[in-house]
Amino acid sequence: MSSSSRSQPRVSFASLTPNNLGTVRKLNSVLFPIRYSEKFYKDVLLPEVEEFCKLVYYNDVPVGTICCRFETTGETTKLYLMTMGVLAPYRSRGLGSASLQHVINAAKAHSKPKIDSIYLHVQVSNEAAKKFYERHGFEEVSIQKDYYKKIVPHDAWILEKKLTDE
Repeated sequence: MSSSSRSQPRVSFASLTPNNLGTVRKLNSVLFPIRYSEKFYKDVLLPEVEEFCKLVYYNDVPVGTICCRFETTGETTKLYLMTMGVLAPYRSRGLGSASLQHVINAAKAHSKPKIDSIYLHVQVSNEAAKKFYERHGFEEVSIQKDYYKKIVPHDAWILEKKLTDE
């Protein structure tokens, strides 16, 4: 192995499969303060969301996840970012940015259906997450009262990034 390849950490993504779903479950249990339903785990395996639901690897070690779903109303399709997280020891290494950029690029390239925007909820106490998404072009569109039932504070910012007319 050359010294240049050793010094450059490798960030890669893997599609979710029944074989790695246990890893996703474990990461989610560590990363997020809520427990996800069996429906969540069934839905992230659907073929149509393959490019939008990924395990994040750092030097071949699974350290994060990103999971999205489509939401279509009339003629408008949005991508809802359900979860995105990276284990604490691996933060501030560009993994979150790389994961989000992967999803943004996949959303822009997606044509059937065309994705108009990406949106997500951020707990109002999580200023760091809000600032992270704002650095990536997301804007606060509203606050949803009582979004979180089992964690405090209950309110969430709704952040959105428009993909059309860019």
